[in-house]
Amino acid sequence: MKQVGISRRAVLAFGSAAAIGFQTARGQPEEADASASANEAALDEVWETVRDRFYDPHLHGVDWPAIRARYRPQAAAAGSKVDLAAAINAMLAELHASHTEYYTPEQTAYYELADIFAGSLRRRGLQRHFSSGEVSYPGIGVFTQTDGEGRVFLSGVIEGAPAHQAGLLRGDEILTADGMAFGPVTSFRGKTGTPVGLSTRRQPGEPSFSVSVTPAELHPNATFLRGLEQSARVIPAGRMHIGYVHVWCYAGWSYQQALETLIAEGPLRQTDALIWDLRDGWGGAEPQYLDLFNPRAATMQLRDRNGETHFDDVKWRKPAAMLVNGGTRSGKEVLAYGFKKYRIGEVIGTQTARAVLASSAFLMGNGDLLLLAVSDVLVDGEHLEGVGVAPTIEVPFDLRYSAGKDPQLDRAMQVLTRS
Repeated sequence: MKQVGISRRAVLAFGSAAAIGFQTARGQPEEADASASANEAALDEVWETVRDRFYDPHLHGVDWPAIRARYRPQAAAAGSKVDLAAAINAMLAELHASHTEYYTPEQTAYYELADIFAGSLRRRGLQRHFSSGEVSYPGIGVFTQTDGEGRVFLSGVIEGAPAHQAGLLRGDEILTADGMAFGPVTSFRGKTGTPVGLSTRRQPGEPSFSVSVTPAELHPNATFLRGLEQSARVIPAGRMHIGYVHVWCYAGWSYQQALETLIAEGPLRQTDALIWDLRDGWGGAEPQYLDLFNPRAATMQLRDRNGETHFDDVKWRKPAAMLVNGGTRSGKEVLAYGFKKYRIGEVIGTQTARAVLASSAFLMGNGDLLLLAVSDVLVDGEHLEGVGVAPTIEVPFDLRYSAGKDPQLDRAMQVLTRS
């Protein structure tokens, strides 16, 4: 982790204390004062952005100046990026609102959100932090989850990304990377194209084993799109063929276009039923995406003079089921709500994230990122924020050490083969 409380210069100075004498001792408080001041400035910038841009001008009834006074000392005392982010996120948590969180470059979510909101962030200083104007980071294409004991598990492995290519599975516990503590970004900095050994445990109590994975420079939106396309597969089930696709992110029309192409022209075209997996990842979906399942609308096919065809307004008129869990958030929850309310098919899994506000992203002066709720959302006149969507068929799933097993997918297969 990058240290903010004690700079590299201060560490080197401390190592030379015998030679420099009391000058180093005088310099340390100055370094600490500068760090505390920078941390306070970071918290203040977040506080002001919330005051000016949060969707509720009354800030949910919170005494916002008093909240700043409470958390400013904690931010000032922060000795690392992690500690500073914890202080700022504790302040933001007082608002009890989703889509309101502070991210640092040590998190994959920082880059994913920067790419999702790149259009607006280009007007807010994106190129100061990504000189090419393109968002990327060194990684292996995973989502992680830390349990109450501090153990890190893979909660998602994006198809086609390095982790998937290396054979890592959802549910794997990651112990170390090249013998050091694992970080989904920090473990791979400066190692793009170079194999990294991940100490992995697949079953509880069993010895760990090493998986060699070669990190790549990942562009989040492209990684999510490729993951969607490569997730599509046909699962044989007796005389039936069940189609499956996982939409990791829905923040852009390109994801829905890719899904429609898979259904109209790709491997899902000849299947008898569809499993639409919206678990984990990011939202951003529009309600109109449910028109895919409208049986009273036509699919249009265009053919040019060279005989090349293109499908528009693709429709799925066969049985379908949706998979959801606590990582199904935002626009994906809107889709789950409509899928359930209008009885398109069974919603299978666990309660969704209860996170349905519209948000925007802001790059802070120190390069960190603030995701902030800027608009309230009602769906058919109802608030889903804090409520979410309960599945029609509940299937609990403890992903730890699941070794590729997926009881929620298995239940969807049972439902569709009996329909």
